[in-house]
Order: sequence, then C-alpha cells, then structure tokens
Amino acid sequence: MKLGSVKLLGGVAILVLLAGVVPPGGLLSPPQAQAQTIGQRVVVGTVIDAGSTPVAGATVFLKDLKTKVVRSYSSDAKGRFRFTQVDMAEDHEIWGESNGKKSPVKTVSEWDSRKELEVELKLK
Repeated sequence: MKLGSVKLLGGVAILVLLAGVVPPGGLLSPPQAQAQTIGQRVVVGTVIDAGSTPVAGATVFLKDLKTKVVRSYSSDAKGRFRFTQVDMAEDHEIWGESNGKKSPVKTVSEWDSRKELEVELKLK
C-alpha cells in the first residue's frame, strides 16, 4: 500500500492513498491468519504387568481425538513401543491391552510441547 499524505479533518487524521492502491481485503480488513505448523512428536514407552514386568506382544493403541484414527503397535520383547509422526496439534489417547487385561487410558495433550514423550502403560 502506498501512502500519500495524512490530512487533518476536524482534528481527525485522514490517510490519503495514492493511485487508488488498496491493500488486499480492503482498508479495514483484519490481519490474515497464518497457518501454524506445530510439528510432530514421537511417543515411546513400555507396557508392564501388575508386577512391573515388561509385557512382550501387548497391543498399544494411539487414537487421534480429532480424526478418530487409531494406530496400533505390538510391544517388543522388552515391552517397548514407539509411535512416530504424532501430530502435536491434536490430543491423543493411548492405552495397552494383552491377554484380556487393559491399561488405563492416558491422554497425550496438544499442550505438552515435548518432541519425545515417554509413557508407561500398566495392565490391570
């Protein structure tokens, strides 16, 4: 936007534009929203039983609360699991299951800014 001059009219400053140049959206439009890329995180952890022993072969579920998409992962021989490319801009729920036992559901919050989040899932 090219400014010409500022004129006073009854004590109020009036902005005069040159050559009819008007900014996109008009003179009184609000600022344009900018897309914000928050990024991705990694969610890792261990599935354990009531005695705190790692559980191999447990199924761990990660649910995106916005899209309702559920991803799953089988824990390794040490009970470990790993989810990559987890959207930090969305809340997720995570839980584990094995042999009819289930861990409490935990929330992975969009407000948590950690790029790598460690979670322990205890089967009950």
